Amino acid sequence: MSPLSDRINQLATSQTLAMAALARELKAQGKDIISLSLGEPDFNTPDFIKEAAKKAIDENYSTYTPVDGYVELKEAICRKFKRDNNLDYKPANIVVSTGAKQSLYNIAQCMLNAGDEVILPAPYWVSYFEIIKMAGGIPVEVPTSVDSDFKITAAQLEQAITPKTKMIWYSSPCNPSGSVYSREELTALAAVLANHPNIYIVSDEIYEHINFSGTFCSIASIPGMFDRTITVNGVAKAFAMTGWRIGYIGAPEFIAKACTKMQGQVTSGANSIAQRATITAVDADPSVLNDMVQAFKNRRDLVVKGIQEIPGLKLNVPEGAFYVFPDVSSFFGKTLRGTLIKNADDFSMYLLAEANVATVTGDAFGNPNCIRFSYATSEELLTEALSRIKTALAE
Repeated sequence: MSPLSDRINQLATSQTLAMAALARELKAQGKDIISLSLGEPDFNTPDFIKEAAKKAIDENYSTYTPVDGYVELKEAICRKFKRDNNLDYKPANIVVSTGAKQSLYNIAQCMLNAGDEVILPAPYWVSYFEIIKMAGGIPVEVPTSVDSDFKITAAQLEQAITPKTKMIWYSSPCNPSGSVYSREELTALAAVLANHPNIYIVSDEIYEHINFSGTFCSIASIPGMFDRTITVNGVAKAFAMTGWRIGYIGAPEFIAKACTKMQGQVTSGANSIAQRATITAVDADPSVLNDMVQAFKNRRDLVVKGIQEIPGLKLNVPEGAFYVFPDVSSFFGKTLRGTLIKNADDFSMYLLAEANVATVTGDAFGNPNCIRFSYATSEELLTEALSRIKTALAE
């Protein structure tokens, strides 16, 4: 009998992190692996943010921080929400955490009781499912496909709601599909939710600025939704600050207070230097990100064109984030170079073995017909990866 808790034994390993670790292991063995598994910008943190961090060190910001974040940072986040999303949050509505992942964990622990259902439009970010389960919640997957641009409809949402539904969690731009919900689409979902006033919404907007659609809508800005929405964001993706570990929420005050209480017993306040640097990041005009966003758009175009040239792969054109999520189900049941491809797991492992390209199975994201490629790497490596994949599938 294992001395470990049932909780940890029942917890799935993050498949994105597992694939990244496997790719690193194979690289260490001397294999020429191109890793398209991790969602991490390959840009450096902008210099003006690094300068703010150095200044904070020199000014001795080295003591414990308030559990919910420096008030100056919370005020800056309020300004950002108003400027970018037309949302009127006050500092009392903001909680700063050690990454948006901790923000999501706090929310689940503070909002869910055993048996509460959480609607997850699938595909969804890999950790939602396990974070909800750890809180005793029941994830309810609502399937979508490449044909619907991986978005749920109002009718699907209505059908998924039961008396046990407590929340809906979604990301836009979406990890893993890159899909972006328009204001019209979110308004249609909000119209359904208006009839179910006890359901709360988690809107994960971490990829907000890596968005090629020209528009962005926070569901909290739609009439009737503000007091029921927890808006999750952070600086990891847009500002290439993954290792700085700063995420935050804007939420009704009673939820913010609960998340602060939870965090006070788990990690307390987030890193002091990273918080001071984040003030500078969120106060910056989003136009400082234009060059990086354009680079991601160029890569998206390159990858979409490359995948469209590979027979058997089916793809939507993602409008944001830095992922593509092709449907690979046409290969299921086929034998490639002696390997029977039964599912997306097999397909992903086949590409690792035969093309030396690391991807992540769509199963991890709630869609067993797809795999996820991250294009957060150079155009040169992406071109080489596509060439290898095309060769490995040319049977």
